[in-house]
Amino acid sequence: MKKLLALAILVSLGMGNAAMVLAAEKTVLSAGAEQTVDNDKQQAKKEKKKKSDKIKPVKDKYEYVNMAWWEQFNDDILNSYIIKAVENNKDLKMATLTIDEYYQNVISQRASELPQLQGGFLPGYGGIMDHEAGSFLLPIIASYEIDLFGKNHNKTTAVRKLYESSILDEKAAYISIASSVGTVYINIVKLDAMIDLQEDIVNLRKEIFEIMSVSNAEGIVSTSDLVKANQSYISGVADLTDLKKERTKLLHQLAVLTGDSPNNIEEYKRIDYRELAFSGNIPEFVNSDVIMKRPDYMKAEKMLEKAGIDVKVARKEMLPSLNLGGLLLFNSTNFGSLFTTSNMLWGFGGGLIQPLFMGGKLRANLKAKKIAYERSLKNYEKVNLTSIQEVNDSLVSINMDKEKLSRQKKIQELEKKDFAISETRFAQGVIAKLDLNQMEENLLNINKTVYSSEFDCMIDYISFYKAIAAQNI
Repeated sequence: MKKLLALAILVSLGMGNAAMVLAAEKTVLSAGAEQTVDNDKQQAKKEKKKKSDKIKPVKDKYEYVNMAWWEQFNDDILNSYIIKAVENNKDLKMATLTIDEYYQNVISQRASELPQLQGGFLPGYGGIMDHEAGSFLLPIIASYEIDLFGKNHNKTTAVRKLYESSILDEKAAYISIASSVGTVYINIVKLDAMIDLQEDIVNLRKEIFEIMSVSNAEGIVSTSDLVKANQSYISGVADLTDLKKERTKLLHQLAVLTGDSPNNIEEYKRIDYRELAFSGNIPEFVNSDVIMKRPDYMKAEKMLEKAGIDVKVARKEMLPSLNLGGLLLFNSTNFGSLFTTSNMLWGFGGGLIQPLFMGGKLRANLKAKKIAYERSLKNYEKVNLTSIQEVNDSLVSINMDKEKLSRQKKIQELEKKDFAISETRFAQGVIAKLDLNQMEENLLNINKTVYSSEFDCMIDYISFYKAIAAQNI
């Protein structure tokens, strides 16, 4: 009886999967197996060659954001916000946890390449006819699938590609968050400048309206001009309110980016807008190697490699598999004699499995993996083109905005000279105070335009930083 029991268990262990699967996958064949083995040898050589190129997570996350690049703004406050975001941003925390999750998936998949050992304790009670008795069963079961064609190893490699892709996602997330913090911060400083200048404009318009009110009472200025002056003043106040609202919203955004509560924005300091300046040099041209080191480009490459491995796995699913199984069983009606050799039963067996018919499932899976590979290839090509576009766009924006700023500064100088002349003429009594105020408002509007363009150039620099993935070039 024990022999029959052992034989039944061994069949279920080593050969349970060997039940004939009658089927239309007959194209799977020795020639295909030989070709797969040859391909695997070539792939193994490539993997060995690339072993040193495996992507690993960095412990110092500041390597991702390249803090030396941000030093070029000469603003310790900006640097402190970048550091705070690196340490506290919730999206970055999740990106790091995702890496840990994928790493555990690699360990889990790698376990399929190793032998499996299970044990249990099964006490029970039963009877036949008038005979009843209790029994204790202690099975120890071992199983192992010999990886004849490297299928399980390929699966582990594919999962490792996902793990390495998650590391690249983390790097991209750090660069993106640092870019967002820098952009938001500079826009806040820009709004500080716009608000200060707009407050001066509002004060001038108020003064103009008051002068015109007196002049209208004396019949010097028409009521229509007075109404227009009042409208201009009200419009200026409304614009000032919009600017303050936008600055508050950006401060809220900066707080969230740095992992802080938006309720604390009153504590958020920033540099005086007249002192912020970028001292770095932006090249006119960028080497193509910069594109190849972008995390999105490298991720697309990893996913293409994974898709190729998935195709290999789909082919190997059609090949034979060899399973080994072993059993060590202790069975006794008395717990005290459970571990004696007289109550021990053992066995060892194996099974060779060849898919013959599965209704087209394996062939359909292979075609699906080939389609996924083609999709990954197209995505790789798209990322390549998009990367080139983003770098070129950032360089074009920098050059064009710098040229625009240069022309606006020339206009600003002319406007300053014109206003200086107007001040002299007012001192000589040639023009009225109303005319001088209007000239000053023109100068303030020009100053707003110049400051806006200067900050736009700085934002262009950050876009370039993001496009080149925070690299030193």
